[in-house]
Amino acid sequence: MNILSKIGGVAVLCGIAFISIHAVQEAPTDEILEKKIINDYNVYALPIPEYMEFAGESVPLNNPDIRERMDRELLVNTYWQSNALLMFKRANKYFPIIEPLLEKYGLPDDFKYLAVAESGLDNVRSPAGAAGFWQFLSSTGKEYGLEINDYVDERYNLELATKVAAEYLKKSNDKFGSWTAAAAAYNAGNGGVNKQMVRQDVTDYYDLLLNSETSRYVFRILAFKEIMSNPKKYGFNFRDQDLYQPIPTYNLKVDKPVDDFAQFAKEQGINYKILKIHNPWLRDTYLKNASGKEYYIQIPEKGYYTMGQ
Repeated sequence: MNILSKIGGVAVLCGIAFISIHAVQEAPTDEILEKKIINDYNVYALPIPEYMEFAGESVPLNNPDIRERMDRELLVNTYWQSNALLMFKRANKYFPIIEPLLEKYGLPDDFKYLAVAESGLDNVRSPAGAAGFWQFLSSTGKEYGLEINDYVDERYNLELATKVAAEYLKKSNDKFGSWTAAAAAYNAGNGGVNKQMVRQDVTDYYDLLLNSETSRYVFRILAFKEIMSNPKKYGFNFRDQDLYQPIPTYNLKVDKPVDDFAQFAKEQGINYKILKIHNPWLRDTYLKNASGKEYYIQIPEKGYYTMGQ
């Protein structure tokens, strides 16, 4: 055997030895694996708070079914860590906008967590066609006076949509005498909740047997409130600089047609993308506005975006 063959044989043997050692490292025994799981990864049961409330109304946590339903939503939303952390980031950006609107339109502050549960503080559109932070169907939005067409969809206008949400929820509260029932009715409709109250001869949301979605709905809101009010308690760690920041804007009144929003944006020192980010209710590249209606377009203050050449 020549020297090259010997070297090749040694290399092959070394390679086999390396692969064997590597395989042992990558495939630990059941005993080692069990120890690693126990020591390296832990999931904890969460203690249910002794007291919880929504909009000043206490949650009857002494009832076994209420405790279990609350436990479920705390577990699901705590251990879906990526989603919960994203809610913290977005809340830092949008709660400073939503909170004064809730106060302005007469809603308890806790309803900001309803917006979290509805849309994740994002201008999403559901498979059923509900849209915006507050997830209105087109028919409901129009019923409450929002403009919805090919050019403008005010369900995506946070201030106007919050006003409509407040009107709907206050109407529900007047009907049921409870903000908790009003929150449930936001999901199931006033008629749906009232029908079940009559059928079951009860007046309290927590006494109702409802479909799975509405049964979980208020508890999901409560879970977001609890977790987002106590991040450290539930294991969430972040710095101020990790959170999304509010961007100051000013309102520019427009009461004439706009032929080209890309050009319009350039005239304001921004681009089309930034214009649409701050005004998602503008649904096309132009605005007909033959009636001369007044619209208020949000323009970010200078210095927050860098425009390309």
